[in-house]
Amino acid sequence: MEYAYDVAVLGGGPGGYEAAIRCAQYGLKTALVEARELGGTCLNRGCIPTKALLHGAEVWETVGDARALGIRTEGRALDYAALAAFKERQVSLLRRGVESLEKAHGVEVVAGFGRLENANTLEVEGRRLTARRVILATGSQPALPPIPGAQDALTSDGVLSLTALPASLVIVGGGVIGMEFATLFSSLGVKVTVLEMLPDILPGVDARLSALLRRSLKRRRVDIINNARVTEIGSTVRYEVDGEPRTVQAERCAVCTGRRPQTQGIGLEAVGVRTQRGYVCVNDRMETSVPGIYAVGDITGGPQLAHAASAQGLVAAANCAGLERSMQGRAVPACVYTRPEIACVGLDEQTARAQGRQVRTGVFDVAGNGRCAVMNERLGLCVVVADAQSDELLGAQIMAPRATDLIAEVAAVMRLHGTAEDLANTIHPHPTVSEIVMEAAHDVSGLCCHALPRKQSPTD
Repeated sequence: MEYAYDVAVLGGGPGGYEAAIRCAQYGLKTALVEARELGGTCLNRGCIPTKALLHGAEVWETVGDARALGIRTEGRALDYAALAAFKERQVSLLRRGVESLEKAHGVEVVAGFGRLENANTLEVEGRRLTARRVILATGSQPALPPIPGAQDALTSDGVLSLTALPASLVIVGGGVIGMEFATLFSSLGVKVTVLEMLPDILPGVDARLSALLRRSLKRRRVDIINNARVTEIGSTVRYEVDGEPRTVQAERCAVCTGRRPQTQGIGLEAVGVRTQRGYVCVNDRMETSVPGIYAVGDITGGPQLAHAASAQGLVAAANCAGLERSMQGRAVPACVYTRPEIACVGLDEQTARAQGRQVRTGVFDVAGNGRCAVMNERLGLCVVVADAQSDELLGAQIMAPRATDLIAEVAAVMRLHGTAEDLANTIHPHPTVSEIVMEAAHDVSGLCCHALPRKQSPTD
């Protein structure tokens, strides 16, 4: 059978649009099907618009703190509608960039909702595309919990569409999205209350870092209530803590309790693609249960991260081209764009010990870093975790200015199965925030020059 394309990619988010470009770079005739804007959730309704707004909030706070540097800033004013417009301009600019890249690489972009008719055919608004290989990359969307009134609350999409600041905001969910929105709005003077069902915010993040973030948000007058089971959402949000009913009032409520895969209606059942809890099952080559069909990104049930989707997309593209590639998920960084930022990769100390590993840790406080001092940033930590016998680097957790940039260094060393000593002996420029990574790595062996001596625990 002759096919119109070598590869058809369904979904134009980070995983899909990069997979399409890479397929074209391998010389494969490629089609990219997208029902909405290229760039997917990350570019249009997630990562990029959120960070644009957070950048504005950081500038606003920095200007407000300028008096400590001898800079007078009386008369400053905030125009949130203008900040929202700035966000839209950046999104539009980057989206046009993606469109140009697809065109430049010879990828045919097909607008419309696509679904599988069989393993080699996509139906798109009445048009049929045939391809030797198919890559599914349809992403995810906000999930609403079964709470009365939740359907009338803001999702992350709604929050990012606001053009005016609410006077007060309740955020249901203390995960990454909730904490970023808490940082954004509290920095701009909005009274924020966070209701989290679990005992702590940011599940999976080192408890030392989440405690520091809680302190940072408290300075911004954010109320964080844990063990809170929300029972009704409206202008008055009702919830229970240990069975005790409570209420909190706010102008708006945002539900930030996770995302669900967008797999409905794309023909998985008809073709026989195996799923579990709505997620597409894949192996480390990103292959589904149907030969010739691959899946990447949020629909696969792995980390719902744009960079993870991109990496998976490149793996799938390589395998479509007949190359042997597999996804290495050991060193996938995760980032939280709070202030200070938080970034993690690999195992934290608690998880490593729970797995029965013997580990040694190194810790360095941001307060001991010269660059952070002159930036007037004194809250944060870097924690490095290494195997006690081999010294192999197992993970790191960073809370510091630009932690989200720093974590890539650790991920690179981990990918090469490097050691804490390798990280420590890498010469870092001075004065930079990056030195906190080096100092924490030195501290693994108790040889940090810029920290007071500390004793390792008996199990280190």
